[in-house]
Amino acid sequence: MKKTLISALTTAIVVGAASTTFAAANPFSDVPADSWAYDAVAQLAKDGVVDGYGDGTYRGEQNMTRYEMAQIIARAMAKQDVSAADKAMIDKLAAEFSDELSNLGVRVSNLEKKVDNVKWTGEARYRWDANHVKDDLGGGRSNDNQVLFRLEPSAQVNEHWTAKARIDYYTDGSKADNINTNKDSNNNNNSIQVDRMYAQGVYGSTTINLGKLPFKTADGGMILDDRITGAQVIFGKNVKVAVTAGRFDTDNQSPGFGLMTNSASTYASIQVNDNSKKFTWLAGYHYLKNKDFNNASISNYNADTAGIWEVGVGYNFTPTFNVNANYAKNSKGSFDTKYRQAYSIEANYKGADQTKRGSFGLTAAYRNLGAFAVLDPTYDAAKIGALNPAGGVKGWEFIGQYTFDKNILGTVKYFKGKTIADDSVDASRVFGQLEFFF
Repeated sequence: MKKTLISALTTAIVVGAASTTFAAANPFSDVPADSWAYDAVAQLAKDGVVDGYGDGTYRGEQNMTRYEMAQIIARAMAKQDVSAADKAMIDKLAAEFSDELSNLGVRVSNLEKKVDNVKWTGEARYRWDANHVKDDLGGGRSNDNQVLFRLEPSAQVNEHWTAKARIDYYTDGSKADNINTNKDSNNNNNSIQVDRMYAQGVYGSTTINLGKLPFKTADGGMILDDRITGAQVIFGKNVKVAVTAGRFDTDNQSPGFGLMTNSASTYASIQVNDNSKKFTWLAGYHYLKNKDFNNASISNYNADTAGIWEVGVGYNFTPTFNVNANYAKNSKGSFDTKYRQAYSIEANYKGADQTKRGSFGLTAAYRNLGAFAVLDPTYDAAKIGALNPAGGVKGWEFIGQYTFDKNILGTVKYFKGKTIADDSVDASRVFGQLEFFF
């Protein structure tokens, strides 16, 4: 009993003093500078689960000892109401530093016995949007309603590899028959599809993804926010380098290229970016190849490839306010340059956190999205495929998000602009969704 009491008191003192101990000088540096644990702890700090030094920072240029790392992990283990993703990260850190935690008096059972090897997260979502393209060539108004139920299982393979998947059930609330325009590749209403299925390996600061995997370009998704079937390697601590290669489904979600083919295209890219400081930057090149591009009815494109260069910069004025700008141009094809370039300038204030009731985020942006410069942009309101003009759109997009209660997030987006092909043609879209996460 006496030993138990002493152990409990020791744990309370060590864990409670972790923030000051963490800052103290220590001659030992036995956690490698490129260890995955640094990025994991930084993510937990970003999510508000743990704090760093007294000034709230994690001094990346100074290595931590394993005991200093264990002290931070112990504090994270004591937190309640963390997200499923953060809980999985804490469990992984606890398994890695179990001996040090045990020496601190924090009991860590065998991870495989304590935690179910397969974790399930997901969401239920209602989405509504109204499009309007005002022209005399078939444009008009359309309204869509979509209900989605999503499951995302994650299975730990070993200390480095995790198997992940996403299973989606769609139903189109605006249809009474079997027509579904909401991402179901078979055009079936009330459909189930495996949206993702891939393995992820983490070795220090290197991440490897293999399979049918999610892919969002470093520009925040201006060029592509979808999935590819292939492989991706991301490495680097502050300056991140991402090399990706595989097959991309060039369908009706891909505005210009989708008009020329409905078959999968060969895709490859290299991206370099640094978001670790107030000033951020990125550069990249995206390659797409499909013989149908040159054989399609709109073969004036006169090429079977796309080569999209991009650059971007940003600045974090405060922790709650930042601006960024990105530019991209397709160097292939013979269409007018206005259809082969894209840019986006946006300002962001705060950001809605699905775990924090009352949190919100606001965005104002100007988008110019040439149809042959982007593959499948993330912008729901300014998404070209939804507005359906062949050349692309340009205009203002405004976004608001609000967390009504823990894990209940509402989003409203509004786009107002013109078609790139004809400045006299108006294009607008109102988009909204309500998400329930679990």
